[in-house]
Amino acid sequence: MAVIAPASAVSFRVMTYNVHRCRGLDRAWSPERIAEVIASCRPDVVGLQELDVGRARSGRVDQAEMIARDLGMDVQFFPTLRVMEELYGDAILTRWPARTVRAGPLPGLRLPGLEPRGAIWSAIRIGGTTLQVINTHLSVLGRERVMQIDALLGRDWLGHPDCGDAVVLMGDLNATSRSRAYRRLAVRLRDAHLPRRQGTRATFPTRYPTLRLDHIFVGPAVTVLDAQTVRTPLASFASDHLPVVAELSLAGGSEPEMQSSQALTAVF
Repeated sequence: MAVIAPASAVSFRVMTYNVHRCRGLDRAWSPERIAEVIASCRPDVVGLQELDVGRARSGRVDQAEMIARDLGMDVQFFPTLRVMEELYGDAILTRWPARTVRAGPLPGLRLPGLEPRGAIWSAIRIGGTTLQVINTHLSVLGRERVMQIDALLGRDWLGHPDCGDAVVLMGDLNATSRSRAYRRLAVRLRDAHLPRRQGTRATFPTRYPTLRLDHIFVGPAVTVLDAQTVRTPLASFASDHLPVVAELSLAGGSEPEMQSSQALTAVF
């Protein structure tokens, strides 16, 4: 059952989505299809992982900019990997005024074949208050992933005085709820998907999802109204991950045009 937001709060919708370089299960490269999946959920803030910008393999397009343009949203992009003009990384898209607070790498083991990881933090103005949003994509290796969570919990990110309690951290954490990394993060933030009904939350792989790797965590000042894993027909082959959407609220908003008008249950 969805939670009802207090009359004085502003409600909004956030999404996290690993887009797999905009390459679907049919092997087609399509930022437009990813934008269609996102648009169907009507989010206000989106965290995207695995974006190509100017890479030969995906037609040298700026996937972050293309998706943002199709959605009519602003975009902040951080490349975790840079090879000459080719970039690969993560982005935050938003309908509201935003500024990048921090974007940088996360620690790694420096082993051959491991993908560099990073995070991007945006301060987003919502009515009369500011929401801090951190988007990240963590390692597939447990030991490295714990290092990265510890860094995110440190003074440069969640532990920074400017971060506070009005915060959302989201992304492909490559971590289930049984992992050490998840448990460490859950001490500081609350999983938006808990408590929710079981059996509907897995995000990977899209064809037969069995693992919940993609998460939205919120701080004490954020109320969770609802959360869903998106399992529409298009989302089931547009990427190798399913997106997660959460309806949230935050005290201090007063502008009626920012109130989300439809419940998540109407989206899926």
